[in-house]
Amino acid sequence: MSLIQQFESRLSDYQPRQLGAELPKAGVLMPITRNTARPEVILTRRSSRLSTHSGQVAFPGGKFDHTDETLINTALRETHEELGIAPSSVEVIGGLSQVVSLHGIQVNPFVGLVDHDISVVPSPYEIESVFRVPLDFFLDAQPIRRDRMTYKGTSLAVPSYEYEYQGIRYEIWGLTAIVLVEFLNVAMDARITIFDDYLKDRDEIQPKR
Repeated sequence: MSLIQQFESRLSDYQPRQLGAELPKAGVLMPITRNTARPEVILTRRSSRLSTHSGQVAFPGGKFDHTDETLINTALRETHEELGIAPSSVEVIGGLSQVVSLHGIQVNPFVGLVDHDISVVPSPYEIESVFRVPLDFFLDAQPIRRDRMTYKGTSLAVPSYEYEYQGIRYEIWGLTAIVLVEFLNVAMDARITIFDDYLKDRDEIQPKR
């Protein structure tokens, strides 16, 4: 079984956590290339001109619009607007657990496969740059730090990763890292711990900036 087939099988059987919160909703897409030898995740750095999450690494996505009908459609529409990737070029293979952003938005992540040589045309208003990271990078990478985060009494120690792409250093942290770690654990048996047991008796946990 190839890694791509493994991803499809694992996500088809997976039951993501549902928060059931009455919050504004958003859909994001985790685009993964179909390169069976070394699949990559496509990430963006948001424009510094944006009012929220400016300059941060993120998956393409945005708030639900009533014309979308479903949050999957939201994720696909936003991916098209931000990266120029048409919905017809994405094969959605499953969803991941809902998470809540710092701005009180319930984010619904979906995983989609795209061709390895997919053409990407970033929106100049929304996206500063686009980069790719081989998924196996995260299996051996050591976080540069862990950020303490809490939601409804649950404490997290979220890893922050640094990756260099075409001479530019990117930091993958926060909500993006939470979603990515869940995928790695479910689809690749990464066993990356983010919950409170990691926090005990450790001095290096830094507060979220």
